Amino acid sequence: MAKPEHEFFPASTVPFTPCEGKVASLTERILASDSPGVATRILRFEPGTDTAPNGVQVHDFWEEVYILDGSFTDSRLGKTFKAGDYACRPPGMEHGPWTSEEGCTTFEVRYRAS
Repeated sequence: MAKPEHEFFPASTVPFTPCEGKVASLTERILASDSPGVATRILRFEPGTDTAPNGVQVHDFWEEVYILDGSFTDSRLGKTFKAGDYACRPPGMEHGPWTSEEGCTTFEVRYRAS
């Protein structure tokens, strides 16, 4: 299955839905999706979000993340990342959990490399 073809459209027409896991204040707007986990999405941390109940994240796909607004703190690293920061995570890389006092919005592209 391949991601669907989309010409420009207002991303705001795609609703935010709860993310998989145990944190209700973490929601996603799936813009395009392929196989499970592989997607282009906007991820939203509401103010006060703590993703500790979801634990450390590890997955079998590549993930590129750009912070659009706000900030979050990686609890394991003790580092805060803010708007304009970028990460590229290969399969198997541990990351998180995070807290976000002010809230945060990220743009993410997740994919499998052959």
